[in-house]
Amino acid sequence: MRLLWSLYLRMKGWTLKDPFPYHLKKAVFIVGPHTSAWDFVVGLAIRSKLRLYHIKYLGKAELFKGPFGFFFKKLGGYPVERDEHHNLVDDVVTLFNANEIFLLALSPEGTRKKVDRLKTGFYYIAKKAGVPIVMTGFDFEKREFHISEPFFPTDDEVADFNHIYQFFAPLKGKIPELGLDHLLIHSTNFTVQ
Repeated sequence: MRLLWSLYLRMKGWTLKDPFPYHLKKAVFIVGPHTSAWDFVVGLAIRSKLRLYHIKYLGKAELFKGPFGFFFKKLGGYPVERDEHHNLVDDVVTLFNANEIFLLALSPEGTRKKVDRLKTGFYYIAKKAGVPIVMTGFDFEKREFHISEPFFPTDDEVADFNHIYQFFAPLKGKIPELGLDHLLIHSTNFTVQ
């Protein structure tokens, strides 16, 4: 499969612009902008090319039901019940604490629709687990995949989120108008909720 995924990336013109931080044993990877189901396909290809089979992800519970549920579990998925009121942050922090190696990828938007702000769960997971955040992004316009340097959340949440917005703002998703560039423009009025 690795050869096929590498061929797919080459045929589609995708390049990996930054080195992957293989030295990290624990981290929260946020992937964006999430504007299309094609993000998952390109993500699978990059995951295979970089041999990142140990990275886990959170997905809506519906993905794990039915005849293809095993496929999403095999890819490292953990089902999330989005309509239940339970403390997902603490549940995921428990996973970090229970594992010697645990890398988690998730979408900070939580949807493929245009958002007014990013979800904050990833931030509080990283903060409570004491692990760094690594921003990773798809630029469909340039066919580039970017990876940031790891950073630890600080006590200045506004500055941290501005840092995140600055990374994602120039990246053009598959559907550019659903991207995150507008969040940087409004980040001066940003408040963490």
